Amino acid sequence: MNGTLDLIIKQASVVLESGILQKDIGIKNGKVVSIEDTLSQPAADVYDASGLHLFPGMIDTHVHFNEPGREEWEGFATGSRMMAAGGATMFFDMPLNGIPSTTTRGALIEKQRVAAQKSLIDFRLWGGLVPGNEHHLASMAEEGVIGFKAFLSETGNDEFEAVDDHTLIQGMKEIAKTGKVLALHAESGPMTAFLTKEFSKRGNGTPEEYLASRPVEAELEAVERAIYYAEIAKCPLHFVHISSKRSLERIEAAKAKGMDITAETCAHYLLFNHIALKQKGAIAKCAPPLRSEEEQKELIELVMEERFDFITSDHSPCPPDMKSSDNLFESWGGISGGQFTLLSMVELAVTYNIPFEKIASLTAGNAARRFQLENKGHIRIGNDADFALVNTRRPFTVTEDNFRAKHKHSIYMGHTFPSTIEASLSRGRMVFKQDYEKQRTH
Repeated sequence: MNGTLDLIIKQASVVLESGILQKDIGIKNGKVVSIEDTLSQPAADVYDASGLHLFPGMIDTHVHFNEPGREEWEGFATGSRMMAAGGATMFFDMPLNGIPSTTTRGALIEKQRVAAQKSLIDFRLWGGLVPGNEHHLASMAEEGVIGFKAFLSETGNDEFEAVDDHTLIQGMKEIAKTGKVLALHAESGPMTAFLTKEFSKRGNGTPEEYLASRPVEAELEAVERAIYYAEIAKCPLHFVHISSKRSLERIEAAKAKGMDITAETCAHYLLFNHIALKQKGAIAKCAPPLRSEEEQKELIELVMEERFDFITSDHSPCPPDMKSSDNLFESWGGISGGQFTLLSMVELAVTYNIPFEKIASLTAGNAARRFQLENKGHIRIGNDADFALVNTRRPFTVTEDNFRAKHKHSIYMGHTFPSTIEASLSRGRMVFKQDYEKQRTH
């Protein structure tokens, strides 16, 4: 290519779809314009990436930034900076915790405006499916939602109701017309509501009681019901935060019949199990809950076998006082940790000998394909220069100083990863770079 490049990344171990190769990457106008053994042409800037792995920037399709309306939980400014520090260059924000929730075209337009103003990296927005808003789905699709989200159990948020069966199947029919995907929080509402009431009456909200109130059977029932409805409505589905092997096997059976379905699990289900809830309390509460050690191992095996489509964070922050009760039924259910998904997956890769190119697919490539994100998710000539530079020889211990979320409480606090995110680039622009000098001054 003729002319001066904006940036050359020198001698990185580049994680390509076909494997890892040591290459120079040339960037111009935010795009990858050359991938060569050595680039000698002039460049405005050069980044020496010797000894570092260059991953595609993570695409986290499941985060909650709660803006507008609840910016004190986490907004687009702090949230996007945190994601960049974790090697993410795009996120999809969920519709439920803002005020108003993203269930109408007007609410979507306002949220797009706020996110565009404040986000450091690229984003897409989910719309919501709730009782009574089926007639808003088409206009939200026209306005650019990435897809729609619905809950089959209570959300914990008065502004965003769980769907009843009629809303679910009618909404699926409308969503199918738009060509979009319906993402589902799949836990049986009747089952979890009944069990929660039973345990709340006779217990103290212990870790064991909370786990028993949201059994694998609740997830499995909701998955199966949604699949039956989607088959009738011809609606593409995406199951979020799948936490059990049995549920994934049911999803795989539907895929084998030709249904358009994908599934994710989250980093916290892979790194932690029910013991963490017993040790850390409400900080480790999420829904579905962290499962047994045996079920955690089964999920890791599924990842090793490439049976999940992608990995997300389900970053769901809240102020500390919402995580302060010893009674787990009274505490907010969400894990704060969007910064650590790529690091978690690299840890699993190192521990279980998973090829880095598989990790790149799980954290970027498969999501780009699923949601038809042109120029994203893969390191290719012509694609956006979205990268995470990972140092696999420098451990990273999570502290309040280096956790970039608004609130400094997380299940990951104190955890040491075997690798460090050295830098992140979004469309060729450096959006994060480790500052070791600053760390030494603390």
